[in-house]
Amino acid sequence: MKNLGKESVRKVRIDDAHAGQRLDNFLLGQLKGVPKSRIYRMVRAGEVRINGGRVEVSYKLSWGDEVRIPPVRVAQMAAKPASLPKDAPRLAPRILYQDDYLLVLNKPAGQAVHGGSGISRGIIEQLRLEFPQHRFMELAHRLDRETSGVLVVALKRRSLTALHDIFREHRIDKRYLVLATGRWRDELRNVRLSLRKFVTAEGERRVNVDEGGQTAHTVFRRIETWPGFALLEAELKTGRTHQIRVHLAYLKHPIAGDDKYGNFTLNKELAGQGLKRMFLHAAKLSFNHPVTGGPLIFEAPLPDDLQQFLDRLDKDAQAV
Repeated sequence: MKNLGKESVRKVRIDDAHAGQRLDNFLLGQLKGVPKSRIYRMVRAGEVRINGGRVEVSYKLSWGDEVRIPPVRVAQMAAKPASLPKDAPRLAPRILYQDDYLLVLNKPAGQAVHGGSGISRGIIEQLRLEFPQHRFMELAHRLDRETSGVLVVALKRRSLTALHDIFREHRIDKRYLVLATGRWRDELRNVRLSLRKFVTAEGERRVNVDEGGQTAHTVFRRIETWPGFALLEAELKTGRTHQIRVHLAYLKHPIAGDDKYGNFTLNKELAGQGLKRMFLHAAKLSFNHPVTGGPLIFEAPLPDDLQQFLDRLDKDAQAV
């Protein structure tokens, strides 16, 4: 993106990083500190122009567009550039893959993918601080805070749009490792139960099984069993919110450590035995590259805390 004009009036040429973005969102990024209402007035008044002509605030920018941005007075505030504390664990060592278009991370458990709701810095905010050279960096999908494993981040707007299409159209193979409670009998089980999102009286987001909800399909494969537990591979054929968690809870096999849909009494016992969080891990993602089309397969090994709990189950079973 090149600055083509004088300091008083800026003319900006749209590059790959901003192609496809709405004009209002682009201007909010360019004119930091300017109220949204002021930006809307500027566009309506024709002060902002695209290729010399007037457009609506909802206009989607195209590669090569020339955006005229008028001078705007903004109250100057002394602010230190954001930075990570020196002792903060870095995400760079957890990168599984990176090219010009995407970055694939082995996400740690306990860190939200984005800030908000009292969380000052999520995965995406930390990545932006660690890799300031990337002018564009957005999540291609999400994982729950306590879920570890493969997470894909787009480094170009065109790859983000393509990745969203891949996820929405289910042109991706998603495999999770999950520890179900109870006695799981089936080697292979297809679960098709529609899900509906709702908000509790306390304002908490939840999901339940509802015939009028969105279609949801999970394929469970049994890997190993212990008294009271089963390690399963969960293949997501759809990608609904909390899909694996709600499907297993409905089947009376809630995930060990699940604080929303699980067995809370059992979870307390498990915490004392070393399982401090939900046993759900995004183990594998397979899809075609969003730009080149080549096949990609990413795998993240089971984290130490979850593997250690399985080792304990093995030890307890041998002692019986």
